[in-house]
This record gives sequence, structure tokens and C-alpha cells, in this order.
Amino acid sequence: MGIGDIVESLTRSIENLSADASEALFEPVVRLGVTGLSRAGKTVFITSLIANLLERGRMPQLLGAANGTIRAAYLQPQPDDTVPRFDYETHLGALSSSSPRWPESTRAVSELRLSLRVQSTGFLGVFSGPRTVHLDIVDYPGEWLLDLVLLSKSYEVWSKETLDKIKSRDMAQAYLKQAQAVDPNVALDEPSAQNLAAGFTEYLKAAREAGFSDCTPGRFLLPGELEGSPVLTFAPLNKPERPQRRSLWGEMERRFEAYKSSVIKPFFRDHFSKIDRQVVLVDALGAIHKGPEAVEDMRRAMAEVLMAFRPGKNGFLAQILRGKRVEKILFAATKADHLHHRQHPRLTAIMDALVRDAHDRADFAGAETAAMSIAALRATVEETLDHNGEELDCVRGRLLDGGKQAALYPGELPDDTATLLSPAREGAKEWLDADYKIMSFAPAPMKLKPGEGPPHIRLDKAAQFLFGDKL
Repeated sequence: MGIGDIVESLTRSIENLSADASEALFEPVVRLGVTGLSRAGKTVFITSLIANLLERGRMPQLLGAANGTIRAAYLQPQPDDTVPRFDYETHLGALSSSSPRWPESTRAVSELRLSLRVQSTGFLGVFSGPRTVHLDIVDYPGEWLLDLVLLSKSYEVWSKETLDKIKSRDMAQAYLKQAQAVDPNVALDEPSAQNLAAGFTEYLKAAREAGFSDCTPGRFLLPGELEGSPVLTFAPLNKPERPQRRSLWGEMERRFEAYKSSVIKPFFRDHFSKIDRQVVLVDALGAIHKGPEAVEDMRRAMAEVLMAFRPGKNGFLAQILRGKRVEKILFAATKADHLHHRQHPRLTAIMDALVRDAHDRADFAGAETAAMSIAALRATVEETLDHNGEELDCVRGRLLDGGKQAALYPGELPDDTATLLSPAREGAKEWLDADYKIMSFAPAPMKLKPGEGPPHIRLDKAAQFLFGDKL
């Protein structure tokens, strides 16, 4: 660490201490990070959470709403002037229109501040009067969260791990042939480097489509203003025996380090390091539908996510996090409305099993974790149908493709989570005795009573875990 880094570290520490003291004495702020793995529904989660905090009729498991502690809620400008505002009104409009549709997915960082006016119902509340608690919601792509683990890896380690991991995946074969045909010790040729980066990006896109979660570097999928820049023009290669200084390998290594210093570190320094509570949304049903490989990849990705939340794990994180700790982390399996409620405990158990293995590998320094199954916006209704004399617990909704109403029986999730996790760990290509179906439902038209937010499943329970203690 240079003198400049030390000065910056001290300056930021003083600023953080000053801000924390001010918040504690006057108006406390809870910064809630919201991210997700592969189309898990971040935008819908934030939109429904805000709507249900503004109109709290459907939030009985949020104690502050149930006992009347929350007297009012209102939106305010977010405190970070350089961060785009989360477009709540547009997203809510898409979900609540006469022809409801899912809003656009997260592609960059955004933020929104919801201020809650709370009044303690206890004896001391009579004398203390009402106070304001600010909830700053920070939305960012899950691909960027997974990038954090790259900070502790060299280009050599990342290349080897990546090539070993993808060698058995069908969608990776084209890139593997492309990389094998290149001599990494040849002098840098920019078109060759661009072709390799493009080939690896195509693999990442196909892997995400196939249900794999660990698709890093994340900016290859969401490049934004960095598209085409050298910092996104690298790819994993086999290390030559004697790497040459000005070789293709050497330049790829330099760009990998530049990606870490110029892309990953500023993001986590400016946004992630300020987060108090975190929810990671996971499309576990989608992974189960894709097969054992997708489930195992998701398990490994969440293990790395939890490792990333470990303060003090290595020098890079110590520099970035400035000693601030994420106090609570919720892993939420979304789209619970795709299952009959009878199966929700099984989905939660699967989510808990996926997180438990990751939890065993990490020391959270006091952080509290939990697993849940939720639906931020309920798009289906339940019904029981007779099929050849057998009763099937189904869900019915409007299909995303075509708009027709359809009933779905997705199959029975197992009581024993090992039925799923064991084949996944053993490298099975498909489930032997089950076929877990999934449909894409469109949002249902909403008819809300005064004081009610959008219908959901356990969104209030998730809110209670994440920030209920602050109310």
C-alpha cells in the first residue's frame, strides 16, 4: 500500500466515523443492498418492497407495521448525487397497468431512499416522540457481486480455475478450442486479444442462459460504457512454461489486474463497502429446472458470495471495506408463487441447504444469515386439479408467452435435500427420477384496496429479518 492509499484510507475512515456518529445521534440510516443471481427478480423485489412499505396492509409479519410503530413512509431524494435513482414509479407502472408486464432488469447501480417515521409503542416512546429512520436501498447486478472474489486471485489462478471448471460444459467447447489454438507467448496482437475476449463473452452469455450462476467477470455481460475497452479485453489462457514479458499472456495478465483495480475496487469501495444489510435473490427453481450442474454451480457461487462478505479476509477487502461489516445477509429463493404453498417449506429447506455449506466455509465475524422462499409479487393463484383420479396441487397464471391462462404442476420437490444436492455434487448431467417443470408467468392484473400494496409471499418476513430491528 502506497502513501496515497494510506492517506485515502485514513480520510475515508474519518468521514465514515463522522457520518456514522451523525446518523446514530439524529436520523439513523440503514443501507440495504439488493442483488441477485441470474434473473432472480431484483427490480420487482425493490418495487414491491417500496410499495408495501408505503401501503402496509399486506405486511403483518413486519412488526413495525403490525403494531403501528411505523406512522408514515415517504420517498426522498437519495443521498448520493452521482448514483442514478431507482425508477420506482416507472417500474410500478409496468406492474400495475391494465396490461401488466415485468419491468426492465438491473443493468447498473441505482439507489432510492425511503424514510420511515416511527414512534415507539413502549413506555419510553411516550416521552421520546417520533423519529425518522432512513432506508437507503442500493440495487446492483449480481454479476458484480461475484466479481469480488477475483480481488484475491491472480490472473494465473483465475485462468486455471476457470478453464478447469468449464472444460466439461458444452457451451464452452468453442472457446476452449479457440484458446487452445493460441500460443500465449506470442507477441500481443490486438485483433487476436479481441477475438479471445469476444469468444469468452459468448461462452459467458450461453452459460448464464443455461442456468449457471458463476459467470465472471461480470462486466463482460454488462459492459456499459466500458464496452470495447482494454480493461474488458482479456480471457483465460493456459500459462506458458516461461511467460514472456510482452507476450499475449503478459498483456492479458496486465488487463486482468487493471480490471480489478479500475473496475472492481472502485465499485465495492464506493457502493458495497457502505452496505449494512444485504439480500441475495436466487432463482433456485430455475436452477433445479436446468439440472444438477446448474444447482452445483449455484451452490459454489453462493459459497463464494458468503466468502466475499467476510471482513478482513484478505488485504484487498480490508482496504476496501474500511472495517464496516454487513450485519445481516438474507438468501431468498424467489418465485415461490410457482409452487403450491404445501411445497414452500421444501424450497426453503433446499435454499437453507445450499447456504449451509457456504456458511460452514466462512467466518462471518458475527454476521447473521438466513434463508427464505418468497415471491415479491404474486403472479399466480393456487388450485387443486383431478388428474386420472389423483389430486394435483397446481398454480394457475397468465403465461408470459401468449398471455393465455394455464395451470402448472411443477412436480414434487424432495423432502430430503440430499436428493438434489448429492447428484449435483457428483457431477450428474440430469435428474434420474424426476422432471422439475417451470413456466414463465406474466404479472397478474392488480385490484388493490386502499392501504394495500401488491400481493406477495413472505416479503414482510424478509423485511422483518433485514431491518425490522431498526424500527
